Amino acid sequence: MAEEVQRHSVHTLVFRSLKRSHDMFLSNQGILPPIDETAEAIRRKIKARDCYGLVFDDVKKMQAMKNLRDAAAGPNPPPPGTDNQDIPMHENAIVPYTENTIATRGPQSSQNQLANIIKKAPTMPKPKWHPPWKLYRVIAGHLGWVRCVAVEPGNDWFATGAADRIIKIWDLASGQLKVSLTGHVSTVRGLAVSARHPYLFSCGEDRQVKCWDLEYNKVIRHYHGHLSAVYSLALHPTIDVLLTAGRDSTARVWDMRTKANIHTLTGHTHTVAKVISQASEPQVITGSHDTTIRLWDLAAGKSMCSLTNHKKSVRDVIFHPTLNMFASGSPDNIKQWKCPDGKFIQNLSGHNAIVNCLAVNAEGVLVSGGDNGTLHFWDWRTGYNFQRLQAPVQPGSMDSEAGIFSMTFDNSGSRLITTEADKTIKIYKEDDTATEESYPINWKPDIIKRRKF
Repeated sequence: MAEEVQRHSVHTLVFRSLKRSHDMFLSNQGILPPIDETAEAIRRKIKARDCYGLVFDDVKKMQAMKNLRDAAAGPNPPPPGTDNQDIPMHENAIVPYTENTIATRGPQSSQNQLANIIKKAPTMPKPKWHPPWKLYRVIAGHLGWVRCVAVEPGNDWFATGAADRIIKIWDLASGQLKVSLTGHVSTVRGLAVSARHPYLFSCGEDRQVKCWDLEYNKVIRHYHGHLSAVYSLALHPTIDVLLTAGRDSTARVWDMRTKANIHTLTGHTHTVAKVISQASEPQVITGSHDTTIRLWDLAAGKSMCSLTNHKKSVRDVIFHPTLNMFASGSPDNIKQWKCPDGKFIQNLSGHNAIVNCLAVNAEGVLVSGGDNGTLHFWDWRTGYNFQRLQAPVQPGSMDSEAGIFSMTFDNSGSRLITTEADKTIKIYKEDDTATEESYPINWKPDIIKRRKF
């Protein structure tokens, strides 16, 4: 009969393995060398001087001043133990402490180093007071959702585009209709008025991008190339370049005059909801439903960087008119960024809706519009939400038709124009009767809850 194999538990086998390893390497380790107490003392003193040198210097300085005061007060000698023996240093110390240490370092250097160590608690600036805004005009005339708005550079009129496929031009002062432009065969989604030419540019869900000559109110150019609906367009402020973006996940750069497609900006993986342009770097910024914001090098036609902080689709991106900054709106947050590298500044939280559109004026008033008809007004610098409004729905419309699709300030920054799902255009202005006493700032610094990403 074969011998029975004796079975051991796992713990026994592990212990035996450890024992064999220990016996194997014990001879290599041997007995640890004795500790040199002198060297150990020197090491501790050098480490103490390195970590607490500033404290030692301050203690030394205070002790010297106390000795001087005691000497001036009378002939009594200072009590024992107050001389320089409280910080003993070994004679073989690598960096011996001397009486001239304070003199060589200088008081200013010590103060600067102390200031660096003792950091001030973070403080938040108090928000600037802004008067509240109120609705003062409702303009009706479109037969479908009003999807876009653009103000003329001279501030005399503004244009709106809607799902009724018509572009309407309105007098800004009176709200009267001036002219209707027909030509699109689907919803008009984007408008832009040139500051240097008598041109109005429009784009829509019919994949068309049109250039209108406002002297004749006729289309003079078409820009062909987009493979699906075009949702946004922008004009470069200094060169004759047109930028468009849409549902084919691209943004395109066009020569305004020759209609040539200069660049096709690819990289987004979903609908590009917004494209904006400025004269300085980055000259082009796009926001997409793939939750990213891309900064583009216009000359090379390539992406400089991709900002991935948003967790949900980015619906709008807007430049600040005077600061070198921009903001982006999404259902999760409104975020502020600094140009040219897209450095994240802060979150503006609290607009608990899908933020469709943003607008900002030179006074630092940032407005966000939601798909449920809510308007939130923010102080740009501090992110303080100083007012919330619910846009009233037109009589005869359903409550679900309270969405705000686009908005813009006029060129003076004193009037806010919104276009909405109840087929109306609403104009808001500041309340002239409000004062800081009647409408105080209800602000509390809230550092902990401000999420820095």
